[in-house]
Amino acid sequence: MLARVRSGALMGIDAVVVECEVDMALGLPYFNVVGLPEGAVRESKVRVVSALKNCGFELPSKRITVNLAPADIRKEGAAFELPIALGVLAAARLMEEEPLSRYLFGGELALDGWVKPIKGVLPLAVAARDGGYEGVMVPAANAAEASLVEGIQVLAVQHLREAVDHLTGEKLLTPFMRENGSPALLRGRQAPLDMSDVRGQGDIKTALELAAAGGHNVLLCGPPGSGKTMLARRLPGILPAMTFDEALEVTKIYSVLGLLGDDQALMRERPFRAPHHTISDAGLVGGGPATRPGELSLAHHGVLFLDELPEFRKNVLEVLRQPLEEGSIHLARATQHITYPCRVMLVAAMNPCLCGYFNVPGRRCQCQEHRVFDYHSRVSGPLLDRIDITLQTRPVEYHHISRNGEEEPPSTYYRERVEAARERQRFRYRDEPGVHCNAQMPVRLLHRYCKPSPLAEKNLQMAMHRFGLSARAHDRILKLALSRADLEGHDRIEDEDMLLAIDCRQIDRRDWLHANTFGGPPPRQDVFSQVRRPGGNSRYPGDS
Repeated sequence: MLARVRSGALMGIDAVVVECEVDMALGLPYFNVVGLPEGAVRESKVRVVSALKNCGFELPSKRITVNLAPADIRKEGAAFELPIALGVLAAARLMEEEPLSRYLFGGELALDGWVKPIKGVLPLAVAARDGGYEGVMVPAANAAEASLVEGIQVLAVQHLREAVDHLTGEKLLTPFMRENGSPALLRGRQAPLDMSDVRGQGDIKTALELAAAGGHNVLLCGPPGSGKTMLARRLPGILPAMTFDEALEVTKIYSVLGLLGDDQALMRERPFRAPHHTISDAGLVGGGPATRPGELSLAHHGVLFLDELPEFRKNVLEVLRQPLEEGSIHLARATQHITYPCRVMLVAAMNPCLCGYFNVPGRRCQCQEHRVFDYHSRVSGPLLDRIDITLQTRPVEYHHISRNGEEEPPSTYYRERVEAARERQRFRYRDEPGVHCNAQMPVRLLHRYCKPSPLAEKNLQMAMHRFGLSARAHDRILKLALSRADLEGHDRIEDEDMLLAIDCRQIDRRDWLHANTFGGPPPRQDVFSQVRRPGGNSRYPGDS
């Protein structure tokens, strides 16, 4: 007596269809699960037998063998308990096997037969659609998540008896229908932080607006209390809303890790992840015994904020170099190779030295020169080269802090400009799959779309020679200047766009640290105040 039921095993953020083969044969009563199951899957036999017994099903005293095929894929979690229980009933001829072939099943069983929620329901629903199945049968708590996939039926069950009654035709279930206005699909459960909370720092706000417009990486270096963390946490509020496809990709990652809330089926807000500096390399980029996504993938299509950047271990920071370039992380293990998406905006913050007051007007640094160099050497040159905007923040002046009733630019003001710039980029890259913003533009498209004016090109040439910038920095400056042109509606990269892009790269210049240490602050171009708004207009007091 043999029966087959289909379920799914997670491989990265995708699900692979797994066939649960259940065989009943003569012999001493015994229940065995094979097919590379991990601990929770091996224990499922105890819960399955107890759930079937407490639901009133009488099983014959036979030897039961469950094979989870393909056998070379590791099976994890408790999602196989519902399909195993249904396969046991079909093998015992207590129900027909034919209805089981139309669906993929997933669910954890309680000892009394209730079906508990599981991880990875969205990838399971995608596998059902791609595999040509009629639908999925999943726990009721996961039904809204599965309904995000169009073209399949979603059968939500709360109890094992409900699943059996539907498959035997005794009491059919109504397919779950997604309601666009349901709380599980509403965007934003809490109000984002607003830029108007930040006093002063108009040039840093302009730089973050530029970063949001093109998806560029940012490093802020400044003394304690200058607003680095406060500004970084308000960056998601000026980013454009995610498209449905982007939200679906992010939701799959959070579904795999079981991080979706009880009333949340779709991730609508761009993620903001801020791991502590004690994190390991596996915790940041993914891996570990179960090869799970790390903080880098959890920030996919959002912001990864690394506060106190030099305090992170060097091996942790260096693993970021390749993922920042490719937008994905490849994890190779002895038994599997998994790729996780990680298209993120990296925002980092650091102090200028150990005491925090190196090169800060009005404050005296207590650090010795060699300690300042050692502190900055914790962040390698190749990593700095992959960051488009590296700026110094200054202490907030008193007249900014003490303002009463004066208006600061709100996040909506910046977001409207950013969305207009992103719309220009979407039109520009409409025929380029996988390219959505300027930071993602490959080198082959650089000369097609980055067309500077003669004066802008001359300024870039002079900056490359004076500051000793690399070829990668050259390309990133061009992309940054194009983002500024998109913000201002320019058809080509003008001189002011290029000057602003060059001025955004301060910390990785050849003479920056040496000049600050031995010769005093170098002259800054500081074109922010000159080109922030067309014609030098200052709409808000914080811009001046």
